[in-house]
Amino acid sequence: MTHFPEAPGLASLPHGADEGITVSARPTADGTAVTIRGELDIVSAASLRTCLFQAITACADGGGLALDLSQVTFCDSTGLNVLLLARRRALGEHHTMVITAAGPQVTRLLETTGAAPLFTGTTRQLNSGENET
Repeated sequence: MTHFPEAPGLASLPHGADEGITVSARPTADGTAVTIRGELDIVSAASLRTCLFQAITACADGGGLALDLSQVTFCDSTGLNVLLLARRRALGEHHTMVITAAGPQVTRLLETTGAAPLFTGTTRQLNSGENET
C-alpha cells in the first residue's frame, strides 16, 4: 500500500500492498519526508523504486528527501540497491537524500556494506535519528 497524503505531485500508486511495503510521503520545510514500512527485497523493489523516484521528482527545488526506515523489518541487497539508485537520481536532480532513522537490521546492512556515510555520515544518526552539527 502506498500513501502520499498532502504531497502535491505525489499521487497514490496502485501497487505496494501485494509487495509487503507501505510508503508514505509528506512535504516538509526542507523537502519531502518519506516513511517506508515492511520488507525491502526483490518482491518490493519495483514499487519502492517507483515511489522514491516519484518523491524525488515532486521534491521542491533545493529540497531533499528524508527517509525514515525505522519500520523496515528486512532489507536485502536488492532493497539496498534501490536506495542507492534513488540516491544517485536525487543527487543528479540536485536533491539530497538522507536516512533519518533505521532499525537495527537496516543499520547493520548499511554499516556492513559501507553505505551508511552515503546517507547520513554517521552511525549515531542512523541509530537515533538525530542530526549532528
